[in-house]
Amino acid sequence: MDDLDQRLIAKLRHDARAPVADLAKALGVSRGTITNRMARLQRDGVITGYTLRLRPDATPDEIRAWTSLAVEGNQQRVIRALLGEPGVAALHDTNGRWDLLVELRVGSLAELSSALERIRGIEGVSASETSVHLRTLRG
Repeated sequence: MDDLDQRLIAKLRHDARAPVADLAKALGVSRGTITNRMARLQRDGVITGYTLRLRPDATPDEIRAWTSLAVEGNQQRVIRALLGEPGVAALHDTNGRWDLLVELRVGSLAELSSALERIRGIEGVSASETSVHLRTLRG
């Protein structure tokens, strides 16, 4: 990826629905260049999809939690199992005491409890610690 790819990705991070014409103008290149770059980034797997971001208060009944996991053995097997878990909104590989950081989004405390029970039951998960998200102070 070159500088133009990096700048394009930065613009798309800000607004993934920005029109190609607006992106081209902001980056000082033609619409065709932007279209070709986006197609290549998608084909190469750099861009894997587009997502929806909501205001933190847009889903007031949603419960968010962060679970830190320690993994023994095959981490890839644990990752595959976690990616199949419906409550997992994001999954991050980390360093330090914990191996993985899991962002959970569920509709109720009962759903959170069930999701945590399933996650803790995944072969290879040796320890976990969960914090419930109370509010966002800066997003």
